[in-house]
Amino acid sequence: MGTFKKSKKVKNSGGKVHLRFTGKTLALLFEKRSTRTRCAFETAFGEEGGHPVFLSTQDIQLGVKESLEDTARVLGRMFTAIQFRGFKQSAVETLAKYSGIPVFNGLTDDYHPTQVLADIQTLEENFGDSWGKKLCFVGDGRNNVARSLMVICSKLGINFSVITPGSLNPDKVLLDKCKPFAEATGAKITVTSDLAEVKGADALYTDVWASMGEEAKKEERARLLKPFQVNQALMDKTGRKDCIFLHCLPAVKGEEVTKDVIDGPQSRAWDEAENRKHTIKAIMLAAINGTAD
Repeated sequence: MGTFKKSKKVKNSGGKVHLRFTGKTLALLFEKRSTRTRCAFETAFGEEGGHPVFLSTQDIQLGVKESLEDTARVLGRMFTAIQFRGFKQSAVETLAKYSGIPVFNGLTDDYHPTQVLADIQTLEENFGDSWGKKLCFVGDGRNNVARSLMVICSKLGINFSVITPGSLNPDKVLLDKCKPFAEATGAKITVTSDLAEVKGADALYTDVWASMGEEAKKEERARLLKPFQVNQALMDKTGRKDCIFLHCLPAVKGEEVTKDVIDGPQSRAWDEAENRKHTIKAIMLAAINGTAD
């Protein structure tokens, strides 16, 4: 009989039970499938004594027979807060406008803000203060994780590079939005197709080549992005043995990243996944209870 090895737990509550969401409810609206986002919100809210309610497009009239505005009005009268994970950025903004309660963006086609908070926590766990560190995203420069990383890095003074084929460059609107943030914090934002840009990086980050909803473009993306695969040779190109690898998951091993990298000693993908829960709990405590402690 084989032995069972417990997974590493990086952080815990020290045995303390707070129950800071007792008597509170959270509506979890999902248009897109999820592992980490759903589990992070449900466990973070539930272990604090709150009651999370999962609602998919099969469960409620999410903009089908009832307008999204009316759904927001109803949920706002029944729940303490809402989480939305779906396609349009306008949908989460409509929920926030008409519900009258806190609304958390669990992912849209444009942004993935709860993910990048976990990314920065992981960076700081490994290097201390994130200001002045260099984070390189290698892959599709237009996807929601790359876009969100650019926003948060420019606000926190983290030097952020998007290394991507020219046809997948982030849009000018986003670059213009981030420019004043970067000027205020001293962050350097770089967009390039040159893989030599990874030199000196504290962390390399990648994501799947075709995001949810873009499966029809998978072959085209694979052709464009194969030269941008994160493998050990690219990790070595940083010149840093302490450079870490990050991935928002799920990963397609052998495509955007090789198995030896994501499962290797430089990978922090699993710590990063766990940090989704801790950062999401902090966000909800700040928005609902007025404290992130």
